[in-house]
Amino acid sequence: MEQENIYIEYDFKVRPVQPASDLLIAELGEVLFESFLETDEGVLAYIKKTDWSISMLENLEILENSLFHITYEYKEIAQENWNATWEQNFNAIQVDEKCVVRAPFHEKPEVEFDIVIEPKMSFGTGHHETTHMMLQHILATDFKDKTVLDMGSGTGVLAILASMKGATDVDAIDIDNWCYLNALENVERNNCKHIQVFEGDANLLGSKKYDIIIANINRNILLNDIPTYVKCLHPDGILFLSGFYTEDIPVITAKCTEVGLKFEINFERNNWVAVKYIF
Repeated sequence: MEQENIYIEYDFKVRPVQPASDLLIAELGEVLFESFLETDEGVLAYIKKTDWSISMLENLEILENSLFHITYEYKEIAQENWNATWEQNFNAIQVDEKCVVRAPFHEKPEVEFDIVIEPKMSFGTGHHETTHMMLQHILATDFKDKTVLDMGSGTGVLAILASMKGATDVDAIDIDNWCYLNALENVERNNCKHIQVFEGDANLLGSKKYDIIIANINRNILLNDIPTYVKCLHPDGILFLSGFYTEDIPVITAKCTEVGLKFEINFERNNWVAVKYIF
Protein backbone atom coordinates (compact mmCIF):
# COMPACT_ATOMS: atom_id res chain seq x y z
CA MET A 1 0.00 0.00 0.00
CA GLU A 2 1.29 3.47 -0.89
CA GLN A 3 2.55 5.44 2.13
CA GLU A 4 0.31 8.39 1.18
CA ASN A 5 -2.74 6.18 1.76
CA ILE A 6 -1.65 5.26 5.28
CA TYR A 7 -2.59 7.41 8.25
CA ILE A 8 -1.66 7.38 11.90
CA GLU A 9 -4.69 7.31 14.20
CA TYR A 10 -4.34 8.76 17.68
CA ASP A 11 -6.99 7.79 20.22
CA PHE A 12 -7.01 10.54 22.88
CA LYS A 13 -8.83 9.94 26.17
CA VAL A 14 -9.63 13.38 27.61
CA ARG A 15 -10.89 14.47 31.03
CA PRO A 16 -12.85 16.65 31.24
CA VAL A 17 -13.93 16.15 27.64
CA GLN A 18 -14.70 19.86 27.15
CA PRO A 19 -13.21 22.34 26.65
CA ALA A 20 -10.08 20.17 26.48
CA SER A 21 -11.11 18.34 23.29
CA ASP A 22 -11.58 21.59 21.36
CA LEU A 23 -8.27 22.96 22.60
CA LEU A 24 -6.55 19.68 21.73
CA ILE A 25 -7.99 19.71 18.18
CA ALA A 26 -6.80 23.28 17.67
CA GLU A 27 -3.23 22.43 18.71
CA LEU A 28 -3.17 19.22 16.67
CA GLY A 29 -4.28 21.16 13.61
CA GLU A 30 -1.19 23.35 13.97
CA VAL A 31 1.09 20.29 13.67
CA LEU A 32 -0.46 18.88 10.46
CA PHE A 33 -3.19 16.61 11.87
CA GLU A 34 -5.93 16.67 9.23
CA SER A 35 -9.07 14.99 10.49
CA PHE A 36 -10.82 14.55 13.81
CA LEU A 37 -13.70 12.58 15.27
CA GLU A 38 -15.02 13.63 18.65
CA THR A 39 -16.04 10.65 20.79
CA ASP A 40 -17.69 10.26 24.19
CA GLU A 41 -14.21 9.84 25.71
CA GLY A 42 -12.24 12.40 23.74
CA VAL A 43 -10.88 12.64 20.20
CA LEU A 44 -9.70 10.42 17.37
CA ALA A 45 -7.11 12.36 15.35
CA TYR A 46 -5.54 11.46 12.00
CA ILE A 47 -2.32 12.45 10.26
CA LYS A 48 -0.65 11.17 7.11
CA LYS A 49 2.17 8.78 7.91
CA THR A 50 4.41 10.77 5.60
CA ASP A 51 3.87 13.86 7.82
CA TRP A 52 4.19 12.01 11.13
CA SER A 53 7.04 11.57 13.59
CA ILE A 54 6.94 9.93 17.00
CA SER A 55 8.16 13.12 18.70
CA MET A 56 5.67 15.53 17.14
CA LEU A 57 3.48 15.84 20.26
CA GLU A 58 6.35 16.81 22.55
CA ASN A 59 5.60 20.56 22.41
CA LEU A 60 1.81 20.44 22.70
CA GLU A 61 0.98 22.73 25.62
CA ILE A 62 -2.34 21.08 26.41
CA LEU A 63 -0.66 17.75 27.20
CA GLU A 64 1.25 19.52 29.98
CA ASN A 65 -1.79 21.40 31.31
CA SER A 66 -2.56 20.27 34.87
CA LEU A 67 -6.25 21.16 34.42
CA PHE A 68 -6.71 18.29 31.98
CA HIS A 69 -5.88 14.59 32.02
CA ILE A 70 -5.09 13.35 28.51
CA THR A 71 -3.75 9.94 27.54
CA TYR A 72 -3.37 8.48 24.06
CA GLU A 73 -2.49 5.48 21.94
CA TYR A 74 -1.68 5.45 18.25
CA LYS A 75 -1.64 3.00 15.36
CA GLU A 76 -1.40 2.86 11.58
CA ILE A 77 -4.70 2.84 9.74
CA ALA A 78 -5.65 2.65 6.07
CA GLN A 79 -8.02 5.25 4.64
CA GLU A 80 -10.72 2.61 4.08
CA ASN A 81 -10.58 1.67 7.76
CA TRP A 82 -10.96 5.31 8.72
CA ASN A 83 -14.19 5.46 6.71
CA ALA A 84 -15.54 2.51 8.70
CA THR A 85 -14.59 4.22 11.97
CA TRP A 86 -16.30 7.39 10.82
CA GLU A 87 -19.51 5.54 9.95
CA GLN A 88 -19.64 4.09 13.45
CA ASN A 89 -19.35 7.56 15.04
CA PHE A 90 -21.20 9.86 12.64
CA ASN A 91 -24.70 11.07 13.51
CA ALA A 92 -26.71 13.40 11.30
CA ILE A 93 -26.85 16.98 12.54
CA GLN A 94 -29.57 19.60 12.17
CA VAL A 95 -28.91 23.34 11.90
CA ASP A 96 -31.65 25.85 12.77
CA GLU A 97 -34.40 23.38 11.79
CA LYS A 98 -33.72 24.21 8.13
CA CYS A 99 -30.67 22.15 7.21
CA VAL A 100 -29.53 18.60 7.90
CA VAL A 101 -26.04 17.29 7.20
CA ARG A 102 -26.10 13.51 7.02
CA ALA A 103 -24.36 10.47 5.61
CA PRO A 104 -25.69 8.45 2.66
CA PHE A 105 -26.85 5.72 5.05
CA HIS A 106 -29.05 8.08 7.11
CA GLU A 107 -32.77 8.39 6.42
CA LYS A 108 -33.74 11.36 4.23
CA PRO A 109 -35.18 14.13 6.45
CA GLU A 110 -38.02 16.56 5.80
CA VAL A 111 -36.07 19.82 5.75
CA GLU A 112 -35.47 22.58 3.24
CA PHE A 113 -31.77 21.79 2.77
CA ASP A 114 -30.69 18.15 2.86
CA ILE A 115 -26.89 17.78 2.49
CA VAL A 116 -25.34 14.33 2.08
CA ILE A 117 -21.67 14.16 3.07
CA GLU A 118 -19.14 11.35 3.15
CA PRO A 119 -15.99 12.96 4.55
CA LYS A 120 -13.18 10.48 3.71
CA MET A 121 -10.50 12.14 5.86
CA SER A 122 -11.83 15.65 5.18
CA PHE A 123 -12.93 18.31 7.67
CA GLY A 124 -16.47 19.64 7.66
CA THR A 125 -19.41 17.48 8.68
CA GLY A 126 -21.18 20.18 10.66
CA HIS A 127 -20.30 18.61 13.99
CA HIS A 128 -17.48 21.00 14.76
CA GLU A 129 -18.59 24.35 16.13
CA THR A 130 -16.97 26.36 13.34
CA THR A 131 -18.69 24.45 10.53
CA HIS A 132 -22.02 24.52 12.39
CA MET A 133 -21.87 28.32 12.83
CA MET A 134 -20.82 28.92 9.24
CA LEU A 135 -23.85 26.90 8.14
CA GLN A 136 -25.94 29.20 10.36
CA HIS A 137 -24.46 32.28 8.69
CA ILE A 138 -25.22 30.87 5.25
CA LEU A 139 -28.80 30.04 6.25
CA ALA A 140 -29.29 33.64 7.45
CA THR A 141 -27.86 35.22 4.26
CA ASP A 142 -29.25 35.80 0.77
CA PHE A 143 -27.14 33.78 -1.69
CA LYS A 144 -29.45 34.03 -4.69
CA ASP A 145 -27.45 34.74 -7.86
CA LYS A 146 -24.29 35.40 -5.84
CA THR A 147 -20.71 34.53 -6.72
CA VAL A 148 -19.10 32.69 -3.79
CA LEU A 149 -15.67 31.52 -2.68
CA ASP A 150 -15.27 28.79 -0.03
CA MET A 151 -11.64 28.79 1.15
CA GLY A 152 -10.45 25.76 3.11
CA SER A 153 -13.52 23.97 1.83
CA GLY A 154 -12.85 20.53 3.33
CA THR A 155 -15.80 18.27 2.45
CA GLY A 156 -17.39 21.09 0.47
CA VAL A 157 -20.37 21.31 2.83
CA LEU A 158 -20.41 25.13 3.00
CA ALA A 159 -20.09 25.51 -0.76
CA ILE A 160 -22.89 22.97 -1.19
CA LEU A 161 -25.28 24.89 1.07
CA ALA A 162 -24.39 28.16 -0.68
CA SER A 163 -25.25 26.53 -4.00
CA MET A 164 -28.50 25.11 -2.62
CA LYS A 165 -29.41 28.64 -1.50
CA GLY A 166 -29.14 29.96 -5.02
CA ALA A 167 -25.50 30.93 -5.60
CA THR A 168 -24.82 30.72 -9.33
CA ASP A 169 -21.01 30.52 -9.30
CA VAL A 170 -19.18 28.85 -6.39
CA ASP A 171 -15.45 28.10 -6.13
CA ALA A 172 -14.32 25.67 -3.42
CA ILE A 173 -10.59 25.60 -2.68
CA ASP A 174 -8.58 23.42 -0.29
CA ILE A 175 -4.84 22.82 -0.09
CA ASP A 176 -5.23 19.16 0.90
CA ASN A 177 -5.57 16.51 -1.83
CA TRP A 178 -7.96 14.36 0.24
CA CYS A 179 -10.24 17.36 0.71
CA TYR A 180 -10.09 18.25 -2.98
CA LEU A 181 -11.04 14.75 -4.10
CA ASN A 182 -13.68 14.37 -1.40
CA ALA A 183 -15.30 17.73 -2.19
CA LEU A 184 -15.56 16.68 -5.84
CA GLU A 185 -17.45 13.56 -4.74
CA ASN A 186 -19.75 15.43 -2.36
CA VAL A 187 -20.53 18.14 -4.93
CA GLU A 188 -21.58 15.45 -7.40
CA ARG A 189 -23.47 13.54 -4.69
CA ASN A 190 -25.57 16.64 -3.96
CA ASN A 191 -26.06 17.47 -7.64
CA CYS A 192 -24.53 20.95 -7.30
CA LYS A 193 -23.74 21.96 -10.87
CA HIS A 194 -22.56 25.50 -10.06
CA ILE A 195 -19.59 24.50 -7.87
CA GLN A 196 -16.01 24.25 -9.14
CA VAL A 197 -13.48 22.54 -6.85
CA PHE A 198 -9.77 23.40 -6.87
CA GLU A 199 -6.69 22.11 -5.05
CA GLY A 200 -4.49 24.90 -3.73
CA ASP A 201 -4.47 28.03 -1.56
CA ALA A 202 -5.10 31.78 -1.86
CA ASN A 203 -2.46 31.98 -4.61
CA LEU A 204 -5.08 30.52 -6.97
CA LEU A 205 -7.41 33.50 -6.64
CA GLY A 206 -5.79 35.89 -9.09
CA SER A 207 -8.12 38.70 -10.17
CA LYS A 208 -11.44 36.87 -9.78
CA LYS A 209 -14.15 38.74 -7.84
CA TYR A 210 -16.83 37.38 -5.51
CA ASP A 211 -19.92 38.68 -3.75
CA ILE A 212 -19.36 36.45 -0.71
CA ILE A 213 -16.21 34.79 0.62
CA ILE A 214 -16.32 32.04 3.27
CA ALA A 215 -13.08 31.04 5.02
CA ASN A 216 -13.09 28.49 7.84
CA ILE A 217 -9.38 27.86 8.37
CA ASN A 218 -7.30 29.02 11.33
CA ARG A 219 -6.19 32.31 12.82
CA ASN A 220 -2.68 32.49 11.34
CA ILE A 221 -3.71 31.63 7.79
CA LEU A 222 -6.62 34.06 7.98
CA LEU A 223 -4.41 36.90 9.19
CA ASN A 224 -2.08 36.26 6.27
CA ASP A 225 -4.80 35.91 3.64
CA ILE A 226 -7.44 38.51 4.63
CA PRO A 227 -5.85 41.20 2.38
CA THR A 228 -6.03 38.77 -0.55
CA TYR A 229 -9.68 38.00 0.18
CA VAL A 230 -10.54 41.70 0.23
CA LYS A 231 -8.95 42.23 -3.18
CA CYS A 232 -11.32 39.55 -4.48
CA LEU A 233 -14.51 41.05 -2.95
CA HIS A 234 -17.00 43.08 -4.95
CA PRO A 235 -18.13 46.40 -3.43
CA ASP A 236 -20.67 45.66 -0.66
CA GLY A 237 -19.28 42.13 -0.47
CA ILE A 238 -19.43 39.89 2.60
CA LEU A 239 -16.60 37.99 4.30
CA PHE A 240 -17.41 35.18 6.73
CA LEU A 241 -14.48 34.00 8.87
CA SER A 242 -14.18 31.14 11.36
CA GLY A 243 -11.61 28.73 12.75
CA PHE A 244 -10.56 30.80 15.76
CA TYR A 245 -11.60 31.64 19.32
CA THR A 246 -13.52 34.48 20.96
CA GLU A 247 -10.29 35.99 22.28
CA ASP A 248 -8.94 36.17 18.70
CA ILE A 249 -11.74 38.48 17.49
CA PRO A 250 -9.84 41.74 18.25
CA VAL A 251 -6.76 40.80 16.20
CA ILE A 252 -8.85 39.40 13.32
CA THR A 253 -11.10 42.47 13.34
CA ALA A 254 -8.09 44.79 13.43
CA LYS A 255 -6.71 43.15 10.28
CA CYS A 256 -10.12 43.37 8.59
CA THR A 257 -10.52 47.04 9.56
CA GLU A 258 -7.06 47.74 8.18
CA VAL A 259 -8.20 46.60 4.72
CA GLY A 260 -11.57 48.36 4.74
CA LEU A 261 -13.95 45.77 6.24
CA LYS A 262 -16.47 46.42 9.00
CA PHE A 263 -17.48 43.98 11.74
CA GLU A 264 -21.20 43.20 11.63
CA ILE A 265 -22.05 40.16 13.76
CA ASN A 266 -20.55 36.99 15.22
CA PHE A 267 -21.88 33.68 16.44
CA GLU A 268 -20.23 31.93 19.36
CA ARG A 269 -20.29 28.25 20.29
CA ASN A 270 -18.07 26.76 23.02
CA ASN A 271 -15.63 29.66 22.68
CA TRP A 272 -15.29 29.16 18.89
CA VAL A 273 -16.61 32.04 16.77
CA ALA A 274 -17.81 32.70 13.24
CA VAL A 275 -17.75 36.37 12.25
CA LYS A 276 -19.43 38.36 9.47
CA TYR A 277 -17.60 41.35 7.99
CA ILE A 278 -18.94 43.64 5.27
CA PHE A 279 -17.07 45.68 2.68
